[in-house]
Amino acid sequence: MFYKKDTSGYKELIPGVKLKTLTYGNKTLLSEFLIEQGISLPKHHHPCEQTGYLISGSMLLTIGDETYEVTPGDSWSVPSDVVHSAAASEDSVIIEVFSPVRKEYLPENLLKE
Repeated sequence: MFYKKDTSGYKELIPGVKLKTLTYGNKTLLSEFLIEQGISLPKHHHPCEQTGYLISGSMLLTIGDETYEVTPGDSWSVPSDVVHSAAASEDSVIIEVFSPVRKEYLPENLLKE
């Protein structure tokens, strides 16, 4: 699968948080998140391992009991089923990989309301 950069096709997950699945295979899924300044992602967990990279902006990222101030170029990994959350200090662009594939993030599932 190949993805060519396109500024359309984002799905709003919650107000202020947009997601676009860029590409995926049998074991991994690559996504881009746009998070508006002041928006917080509540504590949550899922069975997927999650690895991320901050392209632009800044945020506070909590993984388990530790909180990190994340700036462009920083990266992280969240193990399966570990509680995590984030709060955007600025408009932020994030790239994340999920393994195994998050089925709900597949393009055909994102189209469903």
